[in-house]
Amino acid sequence: MVWADLGEALRQLLLERDYDAITMGHIAARAGLARNTLYNYARDKSALVQALSHRWARPVVERVAAIAARSADPAAERMREIIEAVLEASAGQALRLMFRPGSAPLVAEVPKGPGNPFEAIVAAVEDVVRDGIARGEFRDVGDVRLTVELLSGVVRASAERIGRDPDAFVATVDEARVVVLAALARRSG
Repeated sequence: MVWADLGEALRQLLLERDYDAITMGHIAARAGLARNTLYNYARDKSALVQALSHRWARPVVERVAAIAARSADPAAERMREIIEAVLEASAGQALRLMFRPGSAPLVAEVPKGPGNPFEAIVAAVEDVVRDGIARGEFRDVGDVRLTVELLSGVVRASAERIGRDPDAFVATVDEARVVVLAALARRSG
């Protein structure tokens, strides 16, 4: 419950002020904790954001991993489901913080590489792309990592759009699927 309170406190504070203007004292007060107690959960704001991002990401990481593991299903079908799963998660209370305009300082606190909780999603998508290439469903993109990184920009832009206009969820998911799958489609001639 304390972690949920900390996440909600950070969410509320980000609606009121820039990330850089938020202190551990602000977070503790908003969560109803003594400041010293907050340090039992995280040594500083950066560590708190990292811990919260791991907690927030866990459900979507597990869902994406399960979708990606269904190797008997066509890669394109799995990719469609992964896009929807990620965008659904981005629209949720917790992850919405990561995709709102002006979230760059918050996102910068999440480590790059293996410590990033979203790295497992990237790895699962890379596996689906490789599988799709091997099956002949997708074109040989060459550098799978680069392609997935570029396509993640489409998904991030979609998440930001949904954050600005939640009513655009269905249309945005549909268009994100079209763009991603068109980029992976086998080219004729």
